[in-house]
Amino acid sequence: MRIRIITLFPEMFDGPFGASIVSRATRDGLVEITTHQLRDYAKDKHRTVDDTPYGGGAGMVMKPDTLGDAVDDLKQQAANSGEPDPRVILMSPQGRRLDQRVAGEFSTHGSLIIVCGRYEGVDERFIEACVDEEISIGDYVISGGEPAAIVLVDALTRLIPGALGSQDSAPSDSFATGLDGKLQGPVYTRPPEWDGREVPEILLSGDHARLEKWRKEQSDARTGERRPDLLNQQNEYED
Repeated sequence: MRIRIITLFPEMFDGPFGASIVSRATRDGLVEITTHQLRDYAKDKHRTVDDTPYGGGAGMVMKPDTLGDAVDDLKQQAANSGEPDPRVILMSPQGRRLDQRVAGEFSTHGSLIIVCGRYEGVDERFIEACVDEEISIGDYVISGGEPAAIVLVDALTRLIPGALGSQDSAPSDSFATGLDGKLQGPVYTRPPEWDGREVPEILLSGDHARLEKWRKEQSDARTGERRPDLLNQQNEYED
């Protein structure tokens, strides 16, 4: 899988993508991630990427021509490499909410271009002409699309076959298909007793049928307590 990220701050990705699962997946050739400085596509000597909004208002708006040139160039790179036509994603608080199902959708694409917005937003003409989908990581505003892009890339990378140490890890995560989109129940490890609290006896029993039943019950109970909205939603996950 190939992921290209358009950003004004490529250095923000060095740490997160240089460690843990994303780093291992990159090293193993499961995903290739590159960052591309938007200012490299600016047409003036000041490398301008934004301007004041028409109609007045606070802040600056990212220019459509610079963003459009960046996307066109990266799409051409993908075509030259024989990749499928990249899906262009804009990280935006106005987009579809990122969840496990959405991450799963993107993990199956061979090529993605992720655009990180900044300032007061992105010229609407660029969105209309170049963006396939806007994605949000939640109902709050952050300084730019970079942290959101890191979250998206991490979430989809761990769903790529071979990215995790165990093939059973992803299906048992909260919100995953193996849990019907519900929360994962409590987990325990050694020592068997700590601070006067003991590991539930059933986890030491070795009875796999009882264990599976217990885990499902715990998942249902925790979801009902902490995220009852998940129980009320129609299950859209498929095995």
